[in-house]
Amino acid sequence: MIRYSLRCERDHTFESWFQDSSAYESQVKRKLVSCPVCDSVKIEKAIMAPRIVGKKGRERAEPVAPPAPAPAEAPATGSTPLMMAQERELRAKLKELRDHIVKNADNVGERFPNEARAMHYGDKEHRPIYGEASPDEAKALVDEGIEVSPLPVLPEDRN
Repeated sequence: MIRYSLRCERDHTFESWFQDSSAYESQVKRKLVSCPVCDSVKIEKAIMAPRIVGKKGRERAEPVAPPAPAPAEAPATGSTPLMMAQERELRAKLKELRDHIVKNADNVGERFPNEARAMHYGDKEHRPIYGEASPDEAKALVDEGIEVSPLPVLPEDRN
C-alpha cells in the first residue's frame, strides 16, 4: 500500500491510500478519486515528505513535513473536518428520510410489533407507522414476511 498526498484543482489537500502507483493512476484516470471538500475529480499528487527508515531495526519515522491544514469548509455539526463530503451528504439524506417518516407516520411505540402484524394479516387498515421493537421481535416480524426497516440513527442523534 502507498499513501499519497493529493491536491484538487481548487488547492484542497488530502491523503488517500492506493494498492500501488498504477492503481492510483488508473483510479484518477477513471475519475474515481475526488476531493472530499469540493468533489472535484481533477486531482494531482501534492509534494510529499518521505518516510525515513532507521538503520537499526528498520524503524519508521514520522514524516518530516507538518500536516496539511484542515479544509476551511469544516461541517458545523461537530464532526471532524476530514469527514468526506459524500458522508455528509448521505447523513443529510438519512436525516431527511427519518424526519419524513416521523412527520408522516404514527408513532405506535412499544405496540409496533402487534400493530404491524395486525395490518399485515388484515385485522387493521394499513397506515404508515413506526415504533419500537427488540431485535428478536424485529426478526420474528421479518420471519413472518412482514416488511420492517429500522429508522436511521445518526451519531449526532445518540448524544
